[in-house]
Amino acid sequence: MTQLETAVSTLVAITFPGPDTAAQALGTIRSLEHEGGIKLEDTAVVTKATDGKIHVQNEASSGTETGAAVGAVLGSLLFVVFPIAGLVGGAIAGGLIGRSVAPGLDGKFVKEVEDQLPAGGSALFVLTQGTDPGHLIAAMRKYEGTVLQTSLDDEEEQALRNALKKSAAKPS
Repeated sequence: MTQLETAVSTLVAITFPGPDTAAQALGTIRSLEHEGGIKLEDTAVVTKATDGKIHVQNEASSGTETGAAVGAVLGSLLFVVFPIAGLVGGAIAGGLIGRSVAPGLDGKFVKEVEDQLPAGGSALFVLTQGTDPGHLIAAMRKYEGTVLQTSLDDEEEQALRNALKKSAAKPS
């Protein structure tokens, strides 16, 4: 892969009919990440209870984590010289660095999906970086869901849609 390819982020947003399916799918993707088959930049799981209550689990993006670490170092250094300014400056620098390194998932888009999600359903948002989409598509084969949006090319998106087709669609 070239440096340009590794910088490309891919967004995938999928809804599932069950309340726990998005979290299970994320667990599968996390396993793949630990094996080195995928690099996650940001993730979010949204569930909507049968009473309509929304639960969001948004994990920090790697850019936010990087920004926090850099901010902590800068803050520590500045704290020695200027105690209060060091704390505030480190926090601000960390936030700005995190935002510039990886902006993460669009909160407005996540909110739109929350509003449209049926009661008892769940949604998974995955932002990968420089990853072969084939790994993600293969990981989703054991789940039943609907692709809401992707930044995959048409062929890869269709492969993902096919992987998420209902197993109940087969004749009995």
